[in-house]
Amino acid sequence: MSKTAVSPKNRLKNPGTIIPEAMAPLQALGQILGQAKGDSGRALSLAMMRASQLNGCAMCLNWQGARRAGESDERLFAISVWRESTLFSAPERAALALSESMTRLCDRPDPVPDTVWDEVARHFQERELALLVLGISTMNLYNRINVTTHQVAQEWDANAAKEWAAKNKG
Repeated sequence: MSKTAVSPKNRLKNPGTIIPEAMAPLQALGQILGQAKGDSGRALSLAMMRASQLNGCAMCLNWQGARRAGESDERLFAISVWRESTLFSAPERAALALSESMTRLCDRPDPVPDTVWDEVARHFQERELALLVLGISTMNLYNRINVTTHQVAQEWDANAAKEWAAKNKG
């Protein structure tokens, strides 16, 4: 049996490049989300990756960034089966559960049950909770844009590198 390479193709350029005035607020939000440090920052990163897995957005699965931040391959590979894994702390597990609930809103009558919320609230202070909610919501936005328009990570990376080089000539 021969294998045929799949060549994904964008349906549309990234909407943020078509409507550049939309990028500034998204980039500002990204900077705010970057304020999550330490344990809450790691939990946020895992939660955002889980949302991307659930939404099927390869573009947003930032494995390299997670590795640079100190995540092991073992933990990264276990995100999709976090419930069966012993690799995640109680706060991380709570953040992953929140991510699944927030991402799968239509899967149940009470999309984010009190049990999920109470567990995550037990582990994070108010500002950290706000960053989690904003981060998971933002990742869901990016996922929906990228999945709908078929953004291809390798093309995005190549185009971003070309744009950066053009802006920084000299």
